[in-house]
Amino acid sequence: MQPTAQSLGIDRMSIEDRLRLIEEIWESLSPSADELPLPESHRLELDRRLAAADADPQAGLTWEEVKARLRGKS
Repeated sequence: MQPTAQSLGIDRMSIEDRLRLIEEIWESLSPSADELPLPESHRLELDRRLAAADADPQAGLTWEEVKARLRGKS
């Protein structure tokens, strides 16, 4: 039987404790991320995007421009 939030008592934890647990679980995945297989289609798309960025470095926005756009000030 797979553990569940209910069987582990997670559903009875406070929101703050659950958020801390989520962060701890997320951080525990980080060292294993390199072990996950990368589909060929994803690798090709990453290569395409890197090549496009290298070909026209001015095509992107600065972080300040992105923040202004998100705030509706562009």
